[in-house]
Amino acid sequence: MQDQNKSCESCEQKNCSAEEKQKNESDLECEKRQKLASKLCKIKKKIIVLSGKGGVGKSTISANFAVALSLKGKITGLFDVDLHGPSIPGILGMKKVKIRMNQSSGEIIPPQVNSRLKVLSLGFLLESERDAIIWRGPMKYSAIRQLLEQTNWGELDFLVVDCHPGTGDESLSVIQLLGENSFAVVVTTPQSVATDDVRRSIEFCNELALPVVGLIENMSGCICPQCGKEIPLFGSGGGEKLAIEMDIPFLGRIPFKHDIVMSGDSGVPFVQNICGTKDELCCFEKIIDKFI
Repeated sequence: MQDQNKSCESCEQKNCSAEEKQKNESDLECEKRQKLASKLCKIKKKIIVLSGKGGVGKSTISANFAVALSLKGKITGLFDVDLHGPSIPGILGMKKVKIRMNQSSGEIIPPQVNSRLKVLSLGFLLESERDAIIWRGPMKYSAIRQLLEQTNWGELDFLVVDCHPGTGDESLSVIQLLGENSFAVVVTTPQSVATDDVRRSIEFCNELALPVVGLIENMSGCICPQCGKEIPLFGSGGGEKLAIEMDIPFLGRIPFKHDIVMSGDSGVPFVQNICGTKDELCCFEKIIDKFI
């Protein structure tokens, strides 16, 4: 534990829980906990993107938010912990990227989208896009912890975490492991079948004392590419109503547009593409304003 103790002793943070060995904790457990703490203390803020429902565009929100932060000059990391459906590599045009290791330290070197954005996804570790992850809860927890312990993020202003849908093992594990300075952004679509599940995610955050920065209503109306008319495919206003009900900020709506879909499929997030209009970007501006 000598190297890690030096890391703790050099830290400017006082009364840190990582410094002292905990009750009934073995030396090995203490060393692993301090190793993780030494990584996380270099990250100023962690933003966990959650939804109780799959298919609401959570990964699209996560990727665009991380890119938007980096374009604002913030050193940002994007961590994809959706073990069963890692979408981030496709959205960022990184499907063929593989993880590199530092041979001397054994640390993972996260690939970079630009000079200010580092990315880590389990998709980078899979041999094929067809590979399925068939793991029970303890294995998921161990994998997420190992990735956090081994990844050399360096100094970050923000770490954006794209979580698995729902309130299961992945979400619980990452919230518990990330600890302090963590915040949630919740994503929903307008219809009640989605908002009912997302309501549970907000309660999940409340139970874990994870502050919810706000809620985004994604796919809020389909914009016809021919006439420009908005068609409420999934209804309208469900996200804003849920935000009012749960007493959390409503961050805005993102429409269901063909350009946004094509942007994600092309591997170029719409916040850095010409198809990102002022109305579409307002949600990300509102979220960023909460932190910057």
